[in-house]
Amino acid sequence: MIETRRGKLEHILFEREGVQAFAVKIGGQEQKCLAYTDLCGILKPGDEVLLNTTAISLGLGTGGYHYVISRVEPEELDLQGPGHIMKLRYTPMQVQVLAVEEQDSVHHERLKQIDSLGNCPVLVTTLHSMLAPLCLMLARYDLRVAYVMTDGAALPIVFSRTVDWLQKHAYLSGTVTTGHSFGGDLEAVNVYSGMLAAREVLEADVIIVGMGPGIVGTGTRWGYTGIEQGDILNAVDTLQGQAIAVPRISFGDARERHQGISHHTLTVLDRVCRVPAIVPLPFLPEDRLQPIMKQIEDKDLFSRYRFCMEDGVAIIPLLQECELKITTMGRGIDEDPEFFLALGASAAAAALLAQGESPHYLMRV
Repeated sequence: MIETRRGKLEHILFEREGVQAFAVKIGGQEQKCLAYTDLCGILKPGDEVLLNTTAISLGLGTGGYHYVISRVEPEELDLQGPGHIMKLRYTPMQVQVLAVEEQDSVHHERLKQIDSLGNCPVLVTTLHSMLAPLCLMLARYDLRVAYVMTDGAALPIVFSRTVDWLQKHAYLSGTVTTGHSFGGDLEAVNVYSGMLAAREVLEADVIIVGMGPGIVGTGTRWGYTGIEQGDILNAVDTLQGQAIAVPRISFGDARERHQGISHHTLTVLDRVCRVPAIVPLPFLPEDRLQPIMKQIEDKDLFSRYRFCMEDGVAIIPLLQECELKITTMGRGIDEDPEFFLALGASAAAAALLAQGESPHYLMRV
């Protein structure tokens, strides 16, 4: 079920291509809402709108925003541009896109022939908060980086302030939205064709694959959207790319299941991934590194994966000096340094591979 309310748009809070944010009056109270212009057209203060208020009523983390469904008295919208692929299929909000691989696309013939990533390094993440640190670190190596967004969390890529900032500052050479996510520079039917498009059309030296803002979790082993990491690692290997599993490492998270290597990463490596992916680890003090090594040994993961250890410390000043506030689960570099050091190490490993060099692989003792 969904909850809907009527509201009147007051003033614009911010806007960027594809998205508008407004203060909105609902029952005499001022709240916040987001409108995606691809779905409801361009709005203005004074418009009366129908809102989906479900997430806020449930106390879920959507940044405190309701979502505009339409004007109360909507104008007719006409189809614009080519494309015959529908995303958000069979819902009232289904949207037409031109998929990069469909017949009307100028890239159709190229993607019809290609079925290999040509050994391209692919960093596979589980949290959207990993994207910006990886991009900042990769920028040190002058590499073309493309982001492939899955449909594991937010579906409109314009919801991501991070992606908008990264593109405006040239940290990304382009984006691809896959599955039911939409709004990227390129649209793709699934993550396979999305990665091939990132490599072939966007000419990426390194590809980052992961969900947009938000993640669904239930406190269970299998009930979270980040489990897609394992399937994507398998897909990278199938397409002859170099699969890099970006580990979620933390000693700042109070939850025991996320201490050291998160149980989410361990589940993916132990039960889902079926290929010898590369797993980068950062240099850490002995009291931090030992519990991580024990987790790896307890699952016998050294026999199945290529662990490497890279120096990720260069990421610290990059984050400290960045004008974009970068956190994960509300924690920054000071509260959760190991999380970000692991991202620095992962980016360093990908850069080495992109330059034809070998990461610093660990030998099992």
